[in-house]
Amino acid sequence: MKVPSVLLLASLGCAVVALLRRDLADLLLLAVPVLIASLYLLARAWRSARHAPPALTGLPVIIDGSNVMYWADGTPRIEPLHAVLRMLQTQGFAPGVVFDANAGHLLLGRYRHDHALAKLLGLHTDHVMVADKGQPADPLILRAARDMQARVVTNDRFRDWADTYPEVQAPGFLIRGGYRDGQLWLDLDPDTINTHSERPRIARC
Repeated sequence: MKVPSVLLLASLGCAVVALLRRDLADLLLLAVPVLIASLYLLARAWRSARHAPPALTGLPVIIDGSNVMYWADGTPRIEPLHAVLRMLQTQGFAPGVVFDANAGHLLLGRYRHDHALAKLLGLHTDHVMVADKGQPADPLILRAARDMQARVVTNDRFRDWADTYPEVQAPGFLIRGGYRDGQLWLDLDPDTINTHSERPRIARC
């Protein structure tokens, strides 16, 4: 909102000067359109701020989006991701989601980038990442989890990456989940949650 605010103040100043000094009356021809434009931009910025998703606070956790979206019935759907996000947030986590490049095709029928999938999930864009085409999401997930000292929500065991990321074998690092009788469950062991709430440093190879 900084630029529209500066434009608004400047145009108001010019309009006042033009009204006080008849020799500068032509200045109104410039000040009035700028004033209207700055009011319009401020209104748009205010509406965007009102409808922006709330900032997330809490313990970091990474969701393997391309794994979780299959949890409900084995077909890719957005609903399991919404359910997992809600459950994690109520448990005090700040989730981020990482997708394979084809997630948009599977969910929406065409490629979708970070911003589009973030909007679909009700998250800020910087909480969602889509892997580049031809690049697997697994190393992105594990790198993000390591950098943020976060856990990972997935039913993938990442066996192919265990040498590079040995933390995948640590108890509680991977949060498994799914549906039983139509109800979502997550393996959120209270003891493990307390351990991770202290933000221990993850062993690096």
